[in-house]
Amino acid sequence: MIQFLVNQTLRTEHVLDPNLTVLNYLRQHLHKPGTKEGCASGDCGACTVVVGELHTDEQGTEGLRYRSLNACLTFVSALHGKQLISVEDLKHQGQLHSVQQAMVDCHGSQCGFCTPGFVMSLFALQKNSPDANHQQAHEALAGNLCRCTGYRPILAAAAQACHSAPADQFDAQHGATLAKLKAIRPVGASELNNGENRCLLPLTLDELALAYAAHPQARLLAGGTDLALEVTQLHRSLPVMIALGQIAELKRIERFADRLEVGAAVTLADVYHTLNAEYPDFGELLQRFASLQIRNQGTLGGNIGNASPIGDLPPLLIALGSQLVLRKGATRRTLALEDYFLDYRVTAQAEGEFIEKIVIPRAKASHLFRAYKISKRLDDDISAVCAAFNLHIENGVVLEARVAFGGMAATPKRASACEAVLHNAPWKSATVERACNALSQDFSPLSDFRASKEYRLLCAQNLLRKYFIEQQSPDLQTRVTAYV
Repeated sequence: MIQFLVNQTLRTEHVLDPNLTVLNYLRQHLHKPGTKEGCASGDCGACTVVVGELHTDEQGTEGLRYRSLNACLTFVSALHGKQLISVEDLKHQGQLHSVQQAMVDCHGSQCGFCTPGFVMSLFALQKNSPDANHQQAHEALAGNLCRCTGYRPILAAAAQACHSAPADQFDAQHGATLAKLKAIRPVGASELNNGENRCLLPLTLDELALAYAAHPQARLLAGGTDLALEVTQLHRSLPVMIALGQIAELKRIERFADRLEVGAAVTLADVYHTLNAEYPDFGELLQRFASLQIRNQGTLGGNIGNASPIGDLPPLLIALGSQLVLRKGATRRTLALEDYFLDYRVTAQAEGEFIEKIVIPRAKASHLFRAYKISKRLDDDISAVCAAFNLHIENGVVLEARVAFGGMAATPKRASACEAVLHNAPWKSATVERACNALSQDFSPLSDFRASKEYRLLCAQNLLRKYFIEQQSPDLQTRVTAYV
C-alpha cells in the first residue's frame, strides 16, 4: 500500500502495477490528460509535474519543498508520502494561476502540446525562487523543449511569473498540506504490487539489506531515470523492484575534515551545493548534467551503479580518488571507484550487494582539479568525451597525476600511460605533448553517432592541452566547460 496526495486529495493505492508511471497514472487512472507524453525518455519535458515533499533544512526546520519531475520516468511508488501537482491543479476558482497567465500575456504558447510542461516548470521555479533571475529561469526551463514558439516569450513569461508573484491557493493551503503529509509519513516498510509485479519500499538500511538478500535479482530503484527506460522504451516489465527513496540513511551528506560521505540515494540536485563548494568545476559540470527534472530525481549512486561508459560523474570521481562503501547483509567493504568498473556494464558489485555511500576526498590547495565535457549541446546532452584532471604540481614538477575519461572506453577509466608520463616530470609543453601521445596507448575509442574514434582521441588530447594552458595562464581560464 502507498499513500500520497493528489493536490489536496488523499489517495491510498493497494493494488497497482509498480511499473506504472506517474504519467500513465494521471492519464489512465485519474483521467487528467493535461500532462503529455512527448518522448517517454525524459528529454522533452512535456510530461513535467511537480512533487511536494517534507524537507528538513540545515537549521533543522521541517517544511515543504517543491520539485519538478519527468512523469514519464517516475514510477508511481515514488509518490509514497508526497504530494503530486499537475497542470489541472493550478487553475483556482475559475482564475488562471499567475504562471499560466504569464504564458498567455507573453504569448508563450502556439500548438500548446509542450505548454503544460513549461507551466509546471515555471510553477516550481516561482515557488522555489520567487525572485528568479534569467540564469535561474534558463536552468529551470532547460529540460523543456518547444518545437514552434521559440524561447524568448517563454523566458519573458518566467520573468513576469517570478516578479512580485501573488499568493496562490498553495500558499493558503501550506499549513494544511504540511499536516497532511506528516500524517501519511511512512513509518515502516511498504509494498506495492498487483499480484504479478512487486515493489518493496524499505525504510531503513537494515530492511534494504534483508530485502535484497531475499530478492537478489530485484532491480534497485533510486531515481529511476535510467531504469524506467526499460519500461517506457524497451517495453519490459520489471517483476521485482526495491525502491530506495524512503531510506533516510541513503540521503545523507556528511562532511569530515578529510572527506565527504554522500549517500547513494542523494539526488544530483541535493549534492550540487556541496560539490560545487568543494570543486567548482564539478558543480559546473553538474549543471550541464541532463535537465533540472532529471537532477531532481537522479542520484549519485545511480549514475555510478548503471556503469555507463558515458556517465558524466564517474570520471570526475575517479580523478578525485573516490571510494565506494558496498554492503551485503551486515557486511561492508570499501572499494576504490576505479576498481568498481570491470567491463561494459559489468561491475565488481556482488549479488545482493548495494552501494551505500560514496566517499569523496576534500579539496586540497596543492591539487589542481578541472573537468570538461564535450557534447553537441550545452544543456541536456550526453557526453561524447568527459575528462577530469587532478594534478599536484610543486616547483614546476608534477608530483602526482590522476587523469580519467568517460566516453573513451567500455568503462570510465584512468589514463595510466598518460599519468606515467606526467609523474615526476617538469610541467611544461613538451611533457604535455608526450602525455597527449600516450593517450593513444590508454584508449582505443569507438565511433558512434556522437563522435568518431579519431575525434574522441583528438578531443581527449586537446582537453589535456587546454588544462595545461589554463594553468599556465590563469587569465585565459574559462570556467565554463567545453562543448561543441
